[in-house]
Amino acid sequence: MKKILCATYEGIDAKVVDVESTLTRGLPSFSVVGMASTSINESKERVKSALLSNDFSFPPKRITLSLVPSDLRKDGSQFDLSIALMIALNGVDDDFSEWFAFGELGLDGTVKENTYLYPLLLSLANQKLIKKALVPYSSLEKLSKIPNIEFYGVKNLQDAIELLKNQTQVKPSINQIGIEYPNYNIKNEIFYYTKEYKDDFKDVKGQEVAKRASLISAVGFHNIILEGSPGCGKSMIASRLKYILPPMRIDEILDMAKLDVLELKEPLFKPLRNMRSPHHTSTPASIFGGGSYKAQIGEVGLAHNGILFFDELPHFSKNVLEALREPMQDNRIRVSRVNSKVEYPANFLFIGAMNPCPCGNLLDDTKECRCNDLEIQRYKNRLSDPFLDRIDIFVVMQKVSRDDKSSFTSEELHQKVLDAHKFSKKRGQKNFNAKLNDEEIEKFCVLDDEAKATLDMAIDRFALSFRSIKKIQKVSRSIADLDSSEVITKKHLLEALSYRKR
Repeated sequence: MKKILCATYEGIDAKVVDVESTLTRGLPSFSVVGMASTSINESKERVKSALLSNDFSFPPKRITLSLVPSDLRKDGSQFDLSIALMIALNGVDDDFSEWFAFGELGLDGTVKENTYLYPLLLSLANQKLIKKALVPYSSLEKLSKIPNIEFYGVKNLQDAIELLKNQTQVKPSINQIGIEYPNYNIKNEIFYYTKEYKDDFKDVKGQEVAKRASLISAVGFHNIILEGSPGCGKSMIASRLKYILPPMRIDEILDMAKLDVLELKEPLFKPLRNMRSPHHTSTPASIFGGGSYKAQIGEVGLAHNGILFFDELPHFSKNVLEALREPMQDNRIRVSRVNSKVEYPANFLFIGAMNPCPCGNLLDDTKECRCNDLEIQRYKNRLSDPFLDRIDIFVVMQKVSRDDKSSFTSEELHQKVLDAHKFSKKRGQKNFNAKLNDEEIEKFCVLDDEAKATLDMAIDRFALSFRSIKKIQKVSRSIADLDSSEVITKKHLLEALSYRKR
């Protein structure tokens, strides 16, 4: 019995599959067992044609291919190459059990790229399950970004057969290619960033409080809600926030590329974080993921390491807003169905934008609000207190004036974020301020005596909950980072208190 390795998807993680083959006496036949999907059963015809096109004669035996483990559903055309190799090399004595083989076969034996090849290999690499792999030659440039894997590119089935027959003499087809963007190294961790500002904060005139709050949000990855009249700049600020976010590690860039592939987009390997902005009519399944047979990733999962932006926040369904509380708290989303239970990472920065009332004119001095008190209360009640308790920063937008002017460019704000990020990393902090756990809050969010006294007064005066206290400490930490201050002072704490929900 011969064996070679391949992989399939279970959620967004790859699972290793052993492709085993036996040729036994009996009526000539060719079967694939092990919960193979339709796409794999169809591969039998492609494999037959590819082998016959490369001068291979099928032996008059019963050919059985087993995909192990048998209780895992397998899917995808990437199994074509491994199945063909197990038949063609059945009489060869060499051991192929350490090799992975991926590729869809053409009828003439050419090895083609599979859509999900990159995320499969990246997931295997992250799990440290793979060392060397046979892949389509056309995929080498894209795959070269994935570290710690030896890639051997093959153009056709005959190349793959010859390579495995001479596996002791072959060398990898490519060298690892790094990410070529500006970066800096702190404590043996490299952080990449880009000076690209497609949407610039210089276009936002006035709104100094909102711009300051957005800067603090970017530094610490703090969830933020912008409330204001229509046209005051809420969406403008949200769309520009993605360009001033902290730099990315190589693993975050690769994960983002994996999400791009899952969404059928070409990965760019650029250190620019994603921004997802679903419409308020989106269904819960599209936001969180779902599917009766195979759970698919939703907008929350696709926003991992980036921004999730809800415009017209109160118009989202109650079910969506309440279900959002868990991933905002745990930074993970769990999709549970009868046939599948999947967990996705969902470490995102949430931005909400909303009007002060249904008609939007409540805060406008020149327009009359057409809403009565009951309508305004119903509108605000769509956001529950437990949901709002997950929001770190609340901003009421200022009135628009014709005298408003630009104050900061995105490049200037981004440099402040980079400086604050370096400052936090040099003290040994691993997570963003908004994502600190209780132990890390005690270690990094150190208040001076005056700030402690101020916080005690705020707790008594505003009846702050434990979550609110920690939230204020974390926002204060981000403000102190902008000032390069190791200790949180009264000034930092008072500014953090000014952003709490009134």
